Amino acid sequence: MGISIVIMEQMLQLFLIMVMGGVIVKTGVLKGQDSHILSAVTLYLISPCVILEAFQVDYTLRVRNGLLLALGAAVIIHILILLSLPVLGRIFRLDAVEKASIAYSNSGNLIIPLVTAALGKEWVIYSSAFLSVQLFFMWSHGKMLLCGEKKIALRKIFSNINMIAVIAGAVLFISGCRLPSLVRGAMDSAGKMIGPMSMLIAGMLIGDMSLKKVFSYRRLGLITFLRMIVFPALSLAILKYSPLAGLTEDGFTILLITLLAVITPTASSITQMSQIYGKNAEYASVINAATSVVCMVTMPLMVFLYQL
Repeated sequence: MGISIVIMEQMLQLFLIMVMGGVIVKTGVLKGQDSHILSAVTLYLISPCVILEAFQVDYTLRVRNGLLLALGAAVIIHILILLSLPVLGRIFRLDAVEKASIAYSNSGNLIIPLVTAALGKEWVIYSSAFLSVQLFFMWSHGKMLLCGEKKIALRKIFSNINMIAVIAGAVLFISGCRLPSLVRGAMDSAGKMIGPMSMLIAGMLIGDMSLKKVFSYRRLGLITFLRMIVFPALSLAILKYSPLAGLTEDGFTILLITLLAVITPTASSITQMSQIYGKNAEYASVINAATSVVCMVTMPLMVFLYQL
């Protein structure tokens, strides 16, 4: 139960930051649209710093094997979700924002602070595997959903600053090269802002809406249920009852990190991408807020069930 309690405390802290974002808009200090600038800073500056810093660990066979396990588990989970999405889309008539919100978790913004608090900084490297897989799918499949593009442009995917950070981080990890301590210190400081900044953005967007507007989204309960209960339960079953954990040392804990990445709320990046690509960012932020509230119960519960 120890890890579950730590996760609940972390989520409560982030939720309070989201409330702060709403307050500074409601009091007129900032406007909701000002969050657009913060979204760009988070996507194109803070996120790459987080990715690069995660790879700055010593290369060993134990870490390599753990990364391969985490990578394989992340691919399996994403394939399961993306194969299920068209079926759910037809059944429930999901729009682009709803599909993207269901498919992509807030692992990019929350997994590192959660893993650091619950397990320790030495385990953060394994979260990079899930981040790498999700980044690829988010900037290919996710971008296609939100932009209305029909084809995957690999050049655009691999020229994205976040994918560049993944590739650069992997090269540095395999080669054993370390960035200067001054640079690492700056990236570490910037990376620590990712969770609070993302919740602040969501709060600012919600603060620009009336409660009547929030509750006007009648499908919010359905999307929250699919995002926070259905896919986490399926992922929990796969990670807990498959033979994956036995493939490498520390497999059980590494798959716990994968589970943590899956069961986080809807990705804040969906809100930020919706802003950038002209979709319904308000709806995306409401889904993010709702799942952030619900996850304070569902995340500790899923972790507890995994550890039973």
